[in-house]
Amino acid sequence: MGSVLVANRGEIACRVFRTCRELGVATVAVYSDADAGALHVREADTAVRLPGAAPSETYLRGDLVVAAALAAGADAVHPGYGFLSENADFARAVLAAGLTWIGPPPEAIEAMASKTRAKELLGIAPLADVTEEDLPVLVKAAAGGGGRGMRIVRELALLESELVSASAEAASAFGDGEVFVEPYVEDGRHVEVQLLGDAHGTVWALGTRDCSLQRRHQKVIEEAPAPGLPAALEASLLDTAVRAAKAVGYVGAGTVEFLVADGRAHFLEMNTRLQVEHPVTEEVYGVDLVALQIAVAEGRALPPEPPSPRGHAVEARLYAEDPARDWAPQTGVLHAFDVPREGRVRVDTGYVSGDGIGVHYDPMLAKVTVHAATRAEAVRKLAHVLERARVHGPVTNRDLLVASLRHPECATGEGLDTGFYGRNLTALTAPAPASAPAPAPAPGDGDGDGEEGHDERLAAVAAALAAATARRGRFGGGWRNLRSQDESRTYGGHEVRYRPTRDGGHEVTAPAGIRVAAASPDRVSLEVAGVVRHFEVAEYGDGVVHAGRHRLTARPRFTDPREQTAPGSLLAPMPGTVVRVADGLAVGDRVTAGQPLLWLEAMKMEHRVTAPASGTLTALHAAPGRQVEVGALLAVVSDDPPTGATRDHPPAGAAQDRAATGAAPEHTPTEAAAQEEKTA
Repeated sequence: MGSVLVANRGEIACRVFRTCRELGVATVAVYSDADAGALHVREADTAVRLPGAAPSETYLRGDLVVAAALAAGADAVHPGYGFLSENADFARAVLAAGLTWIGPPPEAIEAMASKTRAKELLGIAPLADVTEEDLPVLVKAAAGGGGRGMRIVRELALLESELVSASAEAASAFGDGEVFVEPYVEDGRHVEVQLLGDAHGTVWALGTRDCSLQRRHQKVIEEAPAPGLPAALEASLLDTAVRAAKAVGYVGAGTVEFLVADGRAHFLEMNTRLQVEHPVTEEVYGVDLVALQIAVAEGRALPPEPPSPRGHAVEARLYAEDPARDWAPQTGVLHAFDVPREGRVRVDTGYVSGDGIGVHYDPMLAKVTVHAATRAEAVRKLAHVLERARVHGPVTNRDLLVASLRHPECATGEGLDTGFYGRNLTALTAPAPASAPAPAPAPGDGDGDGEEGHDERLAAVAAALAAATARRGRFGGGWRNLRSQDESRTYGGHEVRYRPTRDGGHEVTAPAGIRVAAASPDRVSLEVAGVVRHFEVAEYGDGVVHAGRHRLTARPRFTDPREQTAPGSLLAPMPGTVVRVADGLAVGDRVTAGQPLLWLEAMKMEHRVTAPASGTLTALHAAPGRQVEVGALLAVVSDDPPTGATRDHPPAGAAQDRAATGAAPEHTPTEAAAQEEKTA
């Protein structure tokens, strides 16, 4: 091969390009209008525009992708993972155009890529007539995955509407609206086997991966090998995976997924592509799976046996999302992005500092992987690396990842299952108390930079002092003979009070027990109980301050009247597109709390917006196709007080919080860890 087009975007394309460069192979990117300035476009040797922004107009148009490959002079196509990577018709179109397809034969894709056909091949029938006795059940997309087109149904009356919703989401994400129903197994372990086959009959089983920590049916933390599997069960998984691959003449990289519960393994599906989480396998086996995919596509034979595994690898997916607000995706500018890479730390990303995060695609910013001799070392190192990373911009799940890795269930590997976030999300995302005094740091807490273990209250103090120091530098002023009133700033729920000192510095008066060791506009050192902690502080003019690893919102002294909203207002919890409004919904209708009113599509997911309370719909500003920004007014539901009585309306902020919380009830945290993941 002399030139490879990657039929994908973002981190996926960047990952394949990296191997191509190492092999001396030229690279071709395709990009939508929304991705014109994306990193994968900048890194490619050649790029071809696909007009439009929606995936259905661009990355899912196989005809346009094949035409782009021919126009750019590519002689091979790598599908990446997601979009068209499991589309047999696309694979045939690539081959028909005289191009090399870096993937399995179209016949193998057809046999295994559709979940319904794969289960039929293995004699597993989907549920046809669902009854109360079958509940709970899982509605799944037959093609693709990544949580798209998946719904857990616990009430029979909701099945029909969830089938419609799942089908619409699957059609938007994969170009195929076929869905099916299967039993839902609660809180099992998601274990998979990495396969690699060549055209000469050799099939490697490159060990197991555990991907049980999931949200919205998407993996969050993955590791290899899967810990604690009985030897007989592990051998059975490997053997079953190899037999499934050989049964369909499989060539290339693929993954067979299982749900392990009560000591038994239940087949989920075979993914006929490279997986998002493939780096953990690469690190343990010391291989480059993309390079091996290319070698196999060129007709070369694999060695009879795979390399031997070494150590343990753990990967965490860093998302621009707010886990405390039902995983709402976030958009904006990624002002600063830097992950420490000492030792065996690997970062796969499609973003660099200054890039924008838009609404059209998956919100994953990066995958951070650590390899170590033991599982305990890898988990500890990964938490440490994530905590020290600079991620300035929209809200991310970074703090949740750190807390998850340090949770006893994850740290020990005992009791891991897909119900982890259902059990622990509330505790893992609980905000720090706002009124408690500054704590004394534990001896030995922190790393070489003094960042680890910092309390959010200390971060708020650092932010306030950095701002005060910057203001003093710009406008002068300082200590006076007459003692002046304390100045104050509030970040989140943390009020900080301070006053200037005779030597040109500042003294913190609240919280108590904090001494200012040094302060500048971009770095503040604070001493608590004799221990000094350092904070790098950055502001970007958007009302958010980044102090250490903390993201703090500055609270204005006075509320802007223009920001007040009427009680019962439903505000868009995220930027996106209105894709549906409930049938027949009109102003004047009586609605009940939790009733679905409309659906937003953002970052390839469909989010249901529900009535925050029972009442009358007095305004409806949403219409299908309308683009909305976060905070846009979608509808107003007015309370209906009892006759002869009045009821106080909740404050506008509470209405906004309710609207945000109700944005995606089909993906509630208690359901977030489910029985499968797919690609981002």
